[in-house]
Amino acid sequence: MTDIMGLLGAEAGGLLQHVCKGIPRESLHLPGPDFVDRIVAGSDRSPGVMRSLQQLFDHGRLAGTGYLSILPVDQGIEHSAGASFAKNPLYFDPENIVKLAVEGGCNAVASTLGVLGACSRKYAHRIPFVLKFNHNEFLTYPNKYDQIFFAGIKQAKDLGAVAVGATIYFGSPESGRQIVEVSEAFRAAHEMGMATVLWCYLRNPAFKRDKDYHVAADLTGQANHLGVTIEADIIKQKLPENNGGYLALNTKEAPYGKSDKRMYSELASDHPIDLTRYQVANCYLGRSGLINSGGASGENDLHDAVRTAVINKRAGGMGLISGRKAFQKPMKDGVTLLNAIQDVYLSPSVAIA
Repeated sequence: MTDIMGLLGAEAGGLLQHVCKGIPRESLHLPGPDFVDRIVAGSDRSPGVMRSLQQLFDHGRLAGTGYLSILPVDQGIEHSAGASFAKNPLYFDPENIVKLAVEGGCNAVASTLGVLGACSRKYAHRIPFVLKFNHNEFLTYPNKYDQIFFAGIKQAKDLGAVAVGATIYFGSPESGRQIVEVSEAFRAAHEMGMATVLWCYLRNPAFKRDKDYHVAADLTGQANHLGVTIEADIIKQKLPENNGGYLALNTKEAPYGKSDKRMYSELASDHPIDLTRYQVANCYLGRSGLINSGGASGENDLHDAVRTAVINKRAGGMGLISGRKAFQKPMKDGVTLLNAIQDVYLSPSVAIA
């Protein structure tokens, strides 16, 4: 097992011993082996959707725990193939992306129509597929930020996917259209028996001020709440790094949003687990699982990935979805990193705060 305390270093005590007081763990719908029976079965989800969710929960090293470790690789579109795969050109081949997820013991692999379609017949029965059907096209000059459909829901069903995924850029001028489009696509996916995963990302230049409020707990929490409103079964969100986005953006000259001082004084402190707990609360207190993203690859990927996993698990989240930290290095090292993330969720010493 991974040396979790050793990797956390000086942060170990503060992360592993923290107790959330604003939103207590007793109020949460926590992940567990019976999550589908305990939480999903009482909803309007069909038996097909419940079966698909159970397939996600029953695969890989975390099978039977109620936690998820997902490998997402749509960077060939989102960040250009060259920028994404130059470090490791073998991942230009879609099969190697799926192989990394299989060898890394993931619950699922999330990728594009092209990637999953290229090796569907060989792997769709070996690891659950999540087809990400919209992407930011990053070739138009000058670059623009919008999510457009690259695939249809029936295509996801036909290639054997158990779930579909999408991004909405909440806060952007295009978000209204994206909400309508994705909501309708999620309805179709549920009718076909597939689960839904929503990348609830913020996108607006105005959110960058004295801090980058794209990762503020209050704003990302509200994005999560909008995501579960359109029946996303699983919410993907960046780990929060600060709070007070509503307060910073709301001025007398330009009123913005609605907030309550208790969001900052009672429900959350500045502790990263409290900030993430607020994200979980906005996912209907955990009825829709929160998976945090692993972020870009950097100098201390193993430490950063384990730290994020500890924060997510202790906050009441459902797992991690980490791509660049895993595929932008040799496959053996990518497997090691994915296994380290999974070890956090397998470790009884990392308990809910």
